[in-house]
Amino acid sequence: MELKNLLKIARRRWRSITSMLLLGLVVSGAISYVMPKQYESTARIYVSVDAQIVSELYTGAAYVASRMKSYAELASHAELASRMISELSLPESTTQLGRKIRAESAVDTVILTFTVTDRDPARAQVIARTGSQLLVTYVEELETPPGQLQPQVNAHITDAADFQPNPVSPQIALNLSVAALIGLLLGVGLATVRELLDNTVKLADDIKELAAAPVMASVGTERRIPKEPLLTDVSGFSPRGEAFRLLRTNLQYLDIDHDLRSLVITSAVAGEGKTHTAVNLAITLAQAGQRVLIVDADLRRPRVAQLLGLDRSIGFTTVLVGRNTPAEAIQVHQESGVHVLASGPTPPNPTEILQTHAARDLLHALRDSYDTVVIDAPPLLPVSDASILGTITDGVLMVTRYGKTKREQLEVASARVRGVGGRLHGVVVNMVPKRAAEGYHYYYYYYEATRPGADTSRKTPGRFGRKGDRAKAKRSDKSRAGDRAKSSRSARKRADDGADVSK
Repeated sequence: MELKNLLKIARRRWRSITSMLLLGLVVSGAISYVMPKQYESTARIYVSVDAQIVSELYTGAAYVASRMKSYAELASHAELASRMISELSLPESTTQLGRKIRAESAVDTVILTFTVTDRDPARAQVIARTGSQLLVTYVEELETPPGQLQPQVNAHITDAADFQPNPVSPQIALNLSVAALIGLLLGVGLATVRELLDNTVKLADDIKELAAAPVMASVGTERRIPKEPLLTDVSGFSPRGEAFRLLRTNLQYLDIDHDLRSLVITSAVAGEGKTHTAVNLAITLAQAGQRVLIVDADLRRPRVAQLLGLDRSIGFTTVLVGRNTPAEAIQVHQESGVHVLASGPTPPNPTEILQTHAARDLLHALRDSYDTVVIDAPPLLPVSDASILGTITDGVLMVTRYGKTKREQLEVASARVRGVGGRLHGVVVNMVPKRAAEGYHYYYYYYEATRPGADTSRKTPGRFGRKGDRAKAKRSDKSRAGDRAKSSRSARKRADDGADVSK
């Protein structure tokens, strides 16, 4: 895997990497905190031979050097530990005491380093001082030939056991550094595995290949979408507004040879933002001067009227059963000028209703009466309603959610549209995070929250640009709420505002 791909994975999966890094630091810190502190005391012993001439001196030095490793091993033997326990009246066993002692000699030297580790620095010093003295005696005893009084080697303590007030363990800085490195490696590994096992759609090239249709636009995710779902609620120069203007432009040049006047907005599964996309697309088209009608043909879970603050008790189904004429059922969203045909009461058989000649004739009549008819349809995979509508209209636009829609879901949903003879014009990728927007080249290129001629040296504090406009914003919100209520009350009486279609 190339470094560039790893960096992309790290950018998308930074939470996994950060989590493993923090986990490693927390675990290491906890272990270092509960570990008992250990202190060391060290003494140094010089070992030599008693030689009279130079030649004997060299021979003796070589002899001692060859045995230094053996002298070092004597420090942890049970015999020496037993003598230390007797001398100091220690509570440890010979095995326990042997674990606290280590001795080592550097290569090509005759200096033996004797070290004792203990939880108490003063106790470590006492044991090291006594142990080093007993080791000197023990070595000389072993190097005294039988029947002689003088040993062949001499051992002398050159550095007495020292007192070290600072603990040598745990080494918190080292432990945290190692834990951070291990956590980072585990995090990168986890992120890579998750990326390889992740079968959701993210890359624009993958979406084009799976859907066999172009990516028409990408809409970024914003925290304020739940509170301000409509483009009429935000600044006209917001990134979301620019994304839908791009979608509008792409639709205008999609197929010059065929007039695209009725468009079904659907998705593979629920929860991908198709209704928000349909409504905001209709608003964007209306802002360009078109006469736009949005039809809520999701007769199972209708949400268009609720989103626009209109009455859903009359609409598509009431027109089909002859209870209302289209002119009586069509409402107007005052803020945007979009005409709305709500769903009406939920029928027990939505699929059968959409297959009727009455539904087909109504949609054709509406298409002839408006510049563009946007139809919000149910998801493709759970039900076949959107596939049916795709055969009646000029085409289908599919909404897919970044990081949620699975690859096979997008592929199967696209095949269903084409399987019944529908035309899938393109895909809108919804809820694209900022860190992934560069892969689409559509979003966040626009300057956020700016207007032509505005002072871009500082951020615009709010939707209206300045603190003094807060009161204006509140008045606008109250006016907007009043317009919605007025539109809802006058829905049944509005005949002139609807489409000019036959009863």
